[in-house]
Amino acid sequence: MNNYSYSWYESPVGSLLLAGSCDGLAYVSFSSGRHAGSVDPNWTEEPSLFADTIQQLREYFAGERKIFSLSLEPRGTEFQRAVWSELQRIPYGETISYTQLAARIGRPKAVRAVGAANGANPIPIIIPCHRVIGNDGTLTGFGGGLPLKKRLLELESRQLPLL
Repeated sequence: MNNYSYSWYESPVGSLLLAGSCDGLAYVSFSSGRHAGSVDPNWTEEPSLFADTIQQLREYFAGERKIFSLSLEPRGTEFQRAVWSELQRIPYGETISYTQLAARIGRPKAVRAVGAANGANPIPIIIPCHRVIGNDGTLTGFGGGLPLKKRLLELESRQLPLL
């Protein structure tokens, strides 16, 4: 991640750190919570590179965007990328369980590994890991915290704008 550019976006859910290159967005991090990110000293601040990402996030938080149309470059293992790809197929306003997600990628016995890959998602919100819930319908882990996961799911299910 040494050759990335970055920008901050002051979103309705707090500051988001965006990082990537001209090839695509590679990283979205919350400013607080267990997965809070920080700027790598080798990165270059370049807000103009993230103008489209910020615009699409604004539209999402306003309840106007259901599908992101961005070039994404998440770094991970082949298994993680398969999980992240399948996350992008979960429709706006819907949720699935970790068991369902494991079955969808053809690895029905890999529920824990799917959970770990979901938790390692480097581009939350845009790759909607918040749409995965426990088998019993309960909210489970989210890098931005469970209250934020709940807000995102409420935004999507009721189409209540956060802006």
